[in-house]
Amino acid sequence: MSEPRSADRLATLAAALDAPVGSLAAVRAPGRVNLIGEHVDYNDGVVLPMAIDRDTLVAWRARPDGRTTARSLELPGLVECSARGVTTGPTWGAFVPAAARAAVGLGAVPVALDLAITSTVPAGGGLSSSAALGVALVLAHCIAGGIDPDRRALALAARAVEVAATGVPVGTMDQLASALGVADHALRIDCRDLGVEPVAIPDGLAVLVVHSGIERTLAGSEYAERRDACEAAARRLDLPALRDARTEQVADDPFARHIVAEIARVDAFVAALRTGDHLALGRIMLEGHASLRDDFGVSLPEIDALVDALVAAGAYGARITGAGFGGCVVAIGDPDGIDAIAASATDRYATGTGRSPRSFVVRAASGAAPY
Repeated sequence: MSEPRSADRLATLAAALDAPVGSLAAVRAPGRVNLIGEHVDYNDGVVLPMAIDRDTLVAWRARPDGRTTARSLELPGLVECSARGVTTGPTWGAFVPAAARAAVGLGAVPVALDLAITSTVPAGGGLSSSAALGVALVLAHCIAGGIDPDRRALALAARAVEVAATGVPVGTMDQLASALGVADHALRIDCRDLGVEPVAIPDGLAVLVVHSGIERTLAGSEYAERRDACEAAARRLDLPALRDARTEQVADDPFARHIVAEIARVDAFVAALRTGDHLALGRIMLEGHASLRDDFGVSLPEIDALVDALVAAGAYGARITGAGFGGCVVAIGDPDGIDAIAASATDRYATGTGRSPRSFVVRAASGAAPY
């Protein structure tokens, strides 16, 4: 189903392309917040993200000369691609020819486009701004090339685009959440068989995201090292992946211990969502954060302070979300009090750390679609 078109957003993109609004087609792809299940997607585990009501919007018009251009309202530079895929422009432009090739691989006819991009997903926050960009660009090239792809295939193609564009061996969770999101639901994703089960977010639960003011990039982080360590642990145990490990097998390996415990936390969280046990939800989130801090080593003192401030302000629970090393914290709380929680926690955090946090309540949104 197509999303309602926002005249203001499309008009801004049309102005960037110097084109009438009516001449443009567009797609959107949401970011995501991971409620629980961190660093387990590349270990064949289960995760529980939700697509959020912040997205990347890509508009385009066809051009006749075989060249593709792309410009972003938030990122610098003009991207230019030839029919051979040669690209000039900023580093983010590597997504554009990779997405065009991926769309052809899904069955689209090759097309030359003028693309304009805008996003409300904060960059460097652990909310999958890069996955939203990849999914939106692949979907744009698919629709311009005459196909509306299967959303699971779209997600896998967008993952390959991100790996090619960044060199980071990301998992599948982010793209699956962006492509397959369901409004008012989180997604229990089995990263081994790619099964996706929507799980309703209760009306009495609000989800708050707070950016710590510390940006991070996967390419400059220890993400790849953590992934290598997990794969090495699975090989030592002669297992396909750490999903298959038992608690006693990983007791002396902190990285592997986090993965096994975190996978168990996902289904405990799903059960608590279904029964409306808010206290259990909060406890599971805090256990997950402690594991990411103490065993997996991807938190920072400022992130820990932000989690503490949110709980002190009345959140049921909070945890770092995304790969870590900065970015965002996700918290849950009562909808009637969530704004006061955000205000109190960010004030305490800013005073204590000197950082400039940004907070916003998010709702679970539908997945990538024509706009």
